[in-house]
Amino acid sequence: MKESVSDIKRGDVGTVEAAAEILEGRSQKGRVARLLPFLGPAFIASVAYVDPGNFATNIQGGAQFGYILLWVIVASNLMAMLLQMLSAKLGIASNMNLAELCRAHFPRPVVYTMWVLMEVVAMATDLAEFLGATLGFNLLFGIPLWIAGLMTAVATFLILGLERHGFRPLEAVISVLVGTVAISYVIETILDRPDWGQVFHHAVVPQFAGTESILLATGILGATVMPHAIILHSALTQGRIVVKDPVQLRRLFRFEIIDVLVAMGLASMINAAMLIMAASTFHTRSMSDVGTIEQAHTTLEPLLGSAASAVFAISLLASGLSSASVGTMAGQVIMQGYIHRHVAPWLRRLVTMLPSLVVIAMGLDPTRTLVISQVVLSFGLPFAVVPLVMFTRRRDIMGVLVNKRTTTALAIFVAGLIIFLNLYLLYQTFWGG
Repeated sequence: MKESVSDIKRGDVGTVEAAAEILEGRSQKGRVARLLPFLGPAFIASVAYVDPGNFATNIQGGAQFGYILLWVIVASNLMAMLLQMLSAKLGIASNMNLAELCRAHFPRPVVYTMWVLMEVVAMATDLAEFLGATLGFNLLFGIPLWIAGLMTAVATFLILGLERHGFRPLEAVISVLVGTVAISYVIETILDRPDWGQVFHHAVVPQFAGTESILLATGILGATVMPHAIILHSALTQGRIVVKDPVQLRRLFRFEIIDVLVAMGLASMINAAMLIMAASTFHTRSMSDVGTIEQAHTTLEPLLGSAASAVFAISLLASGLSSASVGTMAGQVIMQGYIHRHVAPWLRRLVTMLPSLVVIAMGLDPTRTLVISQVVLSFGLPFAVVPLVMFTRRRDIMGVLVNKRTTTALAIFVAGLIIFLNLYLLYQTFWGG
């Protein structure tokens, strides 16, 4: 296993050695302790599912339709779990990430087209996440947006600097930030006292309330899976723990499945909590016109008290900082994978934050800009999901971890549905009136 340790990118040797003992059956630790070395990659990837772009959509859905669209969040996150599992498995089995495999198997013009498109997607992602963190600083401390933007830049530089110390410190900080968002919404949920009977009913019973609810459900479903999260997840697992033995490979993948289920399950609960908060706070008071993050923050204080609005701002800040850092990581993987070029993370961070600072300087509506950025992401989705399904069904790439026929069939269905919903969302945005 020493060769495996030397292959680890930005590796934490202690974590790798502990994982080796467990995979080889030499560990005497308890179940929870055996799981810990394998947790991390899915928590970083799951940040894409609780980024500031989700705040506006979930708040709007809850304010307008109450708990009715809660099942959409549950269904969309179940589909996302499948695709993130495939991405994690791809990195483990091939020791390559999705972008590298595209470069190795597709014609060069196709690869460069995909690279350009994914760079645009990465910038759109970064725009949403940077603006979210900036809004968090602005709402929490009452400082001007341009100062909040500079604070966001400094904070993300510091977080990304942890990569120099191995993957574990970065995973820990990102997990803490995601945990902060989760705890914030636990507090919000306690304060707003939802109707739990309605919550559990609408979490499992599909229902709509007119054409507008269908369109909003399409937006929630269609914008769930982020192309950069798929690419990044395969990169996070490709060199983290390297094994060759078929038995150990299967065992490693089972641990990664647990990682995905825990992380994505947490992301699902956070998204559900956002909608529940909006439903129980705004919809029950006939305040369905609350559609922006700023409105939600301002309205929470007179309804639930100053603590509620402060907790909301903290959750937005934690979401923005974690997702902005992860977005920069994804951009680095995209460039290295598709065209084998390396740019220092601090330089990429500096370049990708410029559009956000321009938006702030021009005084554009941050929430509206978040929505537009999510539409841009829709363009890149097929170029991540389709290759993912193609590669994971090939035995020459996946070996013993190749998809079963039922897995491939389900993945094709999920991928097709998500792509269709994204196309429908684009149609409604530009030509739907």
